[in-house]
Amino acid sequence: MTMPADIFFYHLQMQPLEGTLPLLLEKCVEKGWSAFVQTGSHERATALDNHLWTWREDSFLAHGMASMAHAGRQPVLIASEGIKAENGAAVRFFVDGAKPESDLTLLEGLERAILMFDGNDHEALQAARQSWRALKEAGFPVTYWQQSERGGWQKKA
Repeated sequence: MTMPADIFFYHLQMQPLEGTLPLLLEKCVEKGWSAFVQTGSHERATALDNHLWTWREDSFLAHGMASMAHAGRQPVLIASEGIKAENGAAVRFFVDGAKPESDLTLLEGLERAILMFDGNDHEALQAARQSWRALKEAGFPVTYWQQSERGGWQKKA
């Protein structure tokens, strides 16, 4: 039996998703891990796809939409659906309302799953708490990380 993926909850407070997600994706790629970003809507997936091309002048983060041809060749894929990652993702990000507990089979074989939520959004905070309880009850090791004033991450639970 394989060990369940580590589930990290990233509580955004100082910077929005657009400022933090690209940095975490770059770290994944540097470690040799492919990644999959699951969003809560198609519009948001498209917006993140566009943002990753232009988020910083001195950066290039190869990525694509999961629906495109040859998606499996991309180190980072983005989709709004809970689909299997064609790129063999080691890390799966759940953002903008995407819920990891919706389909636990998507967590199989991952190094980790990361749920990122806006701490200034009451609904997002409540949804993250529900996800925490559901995943913990399902036997997943969960860890809570809070964004510091400088934008780094501090393990809180």
